[in-house]
Amino acid sequence: MNNARPFTGSYTVDDVHFLLKPMAVTDTPVHLKEALIQSGQKHYSEMLTHESLPPADYLPLFYRAMTLNQDRMAEHLLLLAEGIIATRPKGITLVSLARAGTPVGVLLKHVLKRHFNIQAEHYSISILRDVGIDQNALRHILQKHVPESLVFVDGWTGKGVIARQLATSLQDFAISDGIHIPPELYVLTDLSGWAAVAASSEDYLIPSCILNATISGLVSRSVYDKQAASRTDFHGCFYYEQFAEQDLSRYFINAILERVAVIRSTFTGKFADQSDHCQQLQRVSQQFLGWIAEQYGITQHNYIKPGIGEATRVLLRREAQLLLLQDLDCEATLHLRWLAESKLIPIVVFKELPYRAAALIKKVVL
Repeated sequence: MNNARPFTGSYTVDDVHFLLKPMAVTDTPVHLKEALIQSGQKHYSEMLTHESLPPADYLPLFYRAMTLNQDRMAEHLLLLAEGIIATRPKGITLVSLARAGTPVGVLLKHVLKRHFNIQAEHYSISILRDVGIDQNALRHILQKHVPESLVFVDGWTGKGVIARQLATSLQDFAISDGIHIPPELYVLTDLSGWAAVAASSEDYLIPSCILNATISGLVSRSVYDKQAASRTDFHGCFYYEQFAEQDLSRYFINAILERVAVIRSTFTGKFADQSDHCQQLQRVSQQFLGWIAEQYGITQHNYIKPGIGEATRVLLRREAQLLLLQDLDCEATLHLRWLAESKLIPIVVFKELPYRAAALIKKVVL
């Protein structure tokens, strides 16, 4: 069994245990990384482009996003907590998917304790498209918790790739380990209709999506090189300890929890099963992907990233070809305009876009 010790990043032991292995990771420039991914020479999980601190003139967009969206996020956390309680009667073990899911998992742990008097452990683990979930991390969790208590948490769905990867990974785990875990994903907002439980399906600006490591415990996205990893290793990560003075992870958690406490006193919303709505969301997603693929001659849906959260990831971490916006002046996408303009990425407005934003990954060759 894995002997690696869980760590908390810049969070506390009351927030999360990252089941990730901090390690030195070579910096791969974005252009080279993109070319290696697209040529099939390397999987994205084998490489990491080292992050820089957000520029001083970008940070105000994060604080603006907090002002505009923290109450909506607080309401959705309460709704999602109710959904978790309704679907996990035998206990709750939060398992957030690093790293967009990590801040949401931290918040849910505290919301469940403070407002529903439920103590839940919270782990954050890696899941990678085409690679799967970290099975060693799962085995570590299952030493202490029953399978039916696990709640897989992420921030949002884009195309539903991670939700489907989760289902495939857990099916493989059932075969390899003989343990059946509910293949259900819990998110704040489900754009694609692939989550089991969601508080919303609206493409709104979740403030934590604007930043990278400095909102996620100073932890990078997960990395995994099966040639270098030992059989019992957790998936890896890079810990940005040098960004400690600029870290906003704890600020974000405390600020949102303050809003949850205020809203809770007058909160009248009730969790409602939206499974009937999922098929419609899936149809919209597929129609959108087909339309954009035809419009721009895109052969792989992996190059199409729908929704504010996914578009932000592309503009922060990938080589972008184009930013698509539903409304050029929408406040929810001001940070995307800033990123696109600063990187000279063209912006196209489609009023018929079913999401507030989408980004296309640029075709790159070595």
